[in-house]
Amino acid sequence: MAVGCNEASDLLPVRAPEVLAAHGARRAFWTVLDEGAVEQCLALLVQKNDGQWTAHHAAFDAGPETGRTEDGEALARRDGWVYVMGSHFGSKGGPLRPKRAFFARFREADAGHPGAARLEIVRNQFRLHRAINDALVAADIEPLPPGERVQARFIVETINRGTAGEKRWVTRLAPGDLPLNVEGAVFTPTGTLLLGLRFPVTAAGEPIFVEIAGVEGMFDADARTWPEVVRAYAVTGVTPPGQLTGFRALTTGPDGAYDAVIGSIDALGKGSVLLDDHPSGGDVTSRHIRFDPPDATRVPAKLVADLAPFHNVEGLAEGFYVTDEDHRVALWTQ
Repeated sequence: MAVGCNEASDLLPVRAPEVLAAHGARRAFWTVLDEGAVEQCLALLVQKNDGQWTAHHAAFDAGPETGRTEDGEALARRDGWVYVMGSHFGSKGGPLRPKRAFFARFREADAGHPGAARLEIVRNQFRLHRAINDALVAADIEPLPPGERVQARFIVETINRGTAGEKRWVTRLAPGDLPLNVEGAVFTPTGTLLLGLRFPVTAAGEPIFVEIAGVEGMFDADARTWPEVVRAYAVTGVTPPGQLTGFRALTTGPDGAYDAVIGSIDALGKGSVLLDDHPSGGDVTSRHIRFDPPDATRVPAKLVADLAPFHNVEGLAEGFYVTDEDHRVALWTQ
């Protein structure tokens, strides 16, 4: 399937009957494309009632935030809303980009009506970067220290650019910070949000996720509040020896568990500064894992499926995987 010349990130089943009916679908999934503003990059992967699959952009109106975001990476659902998270990262050579530090949401049922659905967008100006970095310092987790090039290109250069441009967000970054790359998200039954990070990882190479509370408060324009980090966690038992693995996707699993895809911390052959400093995080194939709701900092997981030879699985839902491939969207079944 093709949706322009773009690459898919994440996979979220459609639950609104209005959307399914509008497309004559027996099933459908949301995905977010990572090349462009978020309002241009939400797409539907639709299986028609006759069994045929199609893919197309969905229409959204971002109002005054039109064109002010990029690099959507993760999807999650709560109370009829579909939430979209930016990577909060930068290009592969740095620096961090404020356009990527965003949350967006839309009422899923509205996407089944004619015309463009309203998309609410909040850019957090590195507030989440600061909150997660502070939480990692306080947590009983030892993150992998950033290499010299990562520190220089992602943190120092971002601070320098912000200072030169007199940006207020520059006070939310500090030398020694870790760049964040958000790749997966899922709401818990209590309404907190788990964010799976592709980077950073632990010093032992294990994936890290964080739990944040208060996501809805960002969207209250009259009394806006910002999320707080509840806790940071490290996933154990599923990283092959000598490798670094980060989250690629995160979703609900059976019986209250969570399913995730873990894999490389960045793509090979694309000029990644992360891999220049941490080469053991590159040639890593994707793995489907499962873990129970966390009750301690270290969260044991089990391997559900080794997805080798794939290096690029970016989403999973209801027995399907989506891969990040040049110029097409590919769905695979278990």
